[in-house]
Amino acid sequence: MATDVTETAGKAAEPGMPQLDFSTFPNQMFWLMVTLVVIYFILSRVVLPRVDSVLSERQGTITNDISAAEELKLKAQEAEEAYSKALADARTEAQKIAAEAKAEIQSDLDIAISKADAEIAARSAEAEKAIAEIRKGAVASVKEVAGDTAKEIVASMGVKADAKTITAAVSTRMKG
Repeated sequence: MATDVTETAGKAAEPGMPQLDFSTFPNQMFWLMVTLVVIYFILSRVVLPRVDSVLSERQGTITNDISAAEELKLKAQEAEEAYSKALADARTEAQKIAAEAKAEIQSDLDIAISKADAEIAARSAEAEKAIAEIRKGAVASVKEVAGDTAKEIVASMGVKADAKTITAAVSTRMKG
């Protein structure tokens, strides 16, 4: 038991953590500096050049993509301008064709209307002639019917009248 007590007392006299033991500080500082120098050389000679090359490659890719996008944008604008010009030309041509078609249809319509007017005028003149003939025939028929009726009326009254007197009386009456 006595040995156990001396061991326990010896352990209590030792510092708790070796990193905090001031007697080992110079040794720890040396290895810390060696480790940092090794890490620095590994990073500066191996890792950082690889990272730099990847970043440079990405930057080059981004720059190329941006320039390609600008070229495509310019081509798209040129295509849009060409499309707009073609559309405007097509609209102008369509309006021109529509105006020509309208003028042609109007001229055909004017010709058809003039033919119809001439035909209507001719038929109207024929109808007026027919009406005039019918009127002449109707007047003659009315005179004849009126003369016959007047003869019958005079005869039914018991008076004798000659045909010339009755015709003269009917003619006078028909004139007004």
